[in-house]
Amino acid sequence: MPDDRTLVAAPRRAGIRTLVVAGGLLLLALAATLSVFVGSGSIAPADVVAALTGDGVTTDDLLVRDFRVPRTLLAALSGLAFGLAGVLMQALTRNPLADPGILGVNAGAYFAIVLGTAFFGTGVSSGQIVWGIGGAAVAAVVVYAVGATGVAARTPAKLVLAGVAVGAVLAGVTQAITFTLPEVFDAIRFWSVGSIQGRQFDSVHAVWLLIVVAAGVVVLLARSLNAFAMGDEVATALGARVPWVRAISFAAITVLCGAATAVVGPVSFVGLVVPFVARFLVGVDHRWIVAFSLIAGPTLMLLADTLGRVLIPSELPVGVITAFVGAPLLIVLVRRSTLRSL
Repeated sequence: MPDDRTLVAAPRRAGIRTLVVAGGLLLLALAATLSVFVGSGSIAPADVVAALTGDGVTTDDLLVRDFRVPRTLLAALSGLAFGLAGVLMQALTRNPLADPGILGVNAGAYFAIVLGTAFFGTGVSSGQIVWGIGGAAVAAVVVYAVGATGVAARTPAKLVLAGVAVGAVLAGVTQAITFTLPEVFDAIRFWSVGSIQGRQFDSVHAVWLLIVVAAGVVVLLARSLNAFAMGDEVATALGARVPWVRAISFAAITVLCGAATAVVGPVSFVGLVVPFVARFLVGVDHRWIVAFSLIAGPTLMLLADTLGRVLIPSELPVGVITAFVGAPLLIVLVRRSTLRSL
């Protein structure tokens, strides 16, 4: 029988988690508000409100409605996608270093989109989304196949090394294509470092449904992910359909990474930072990790994009800001003695 301390601690932990999620929602609302009201151009707050509530056609009205609003929505959607993809990857591999960027999934989507742009004339459209999802899927399969064979199979270090190796090869081929075809480089030079600058509602319309549906799938899988954290054998004994959960999770990862990368570029470290912060704040229950990541991913991307707009006059791409945040965290994780598994 549990003692009195256990009975008291359980609701207390649930209360703390609820407060953390509520605080995250407030921070998300603040980040979204800043994203709409703050930019590289100086538009007075009153003019932003007028643009949002009216139907004026001044330059400021068009900038707010046609650029800042879709940019805010796209930052939130892409942050949601990268954050949840990181949660899934870390849960399935039991690897705290699993990240769409580090494990080469973003590189696969990047390579495929550059290939499509260079030889098939795709733009930020449904065609590019298909290329991104296909490239992400192929890269994930290759990385997992390499990391799951030989000595020390499926260990965090081997999967990371496989991801870095596959990503480096794909990045090299991608650079060769862009250097030999200058028109391709001009078409993707901002997108290639992870940028939301200049995106409009056509980009939002191209990906929002895919990302929302895939996010819903992750929410439904949250309970099964807890069983996966204890190993395939234990998960099977607990009633989880391991092959089906893994296949559905794999499909959700490729859709999330491919769709987000197609419109904002290969942004790294969001999928690493979000699950790490979630586990630190709400514990190891994936139901709470997923709930918190639904908030933390968009918040991180919104804040990074807003910060990039104001640091320098010409704007810093959001991918640069997330790298500054994520790289030190990666160093901390690598140095931890508990890195072997989650």
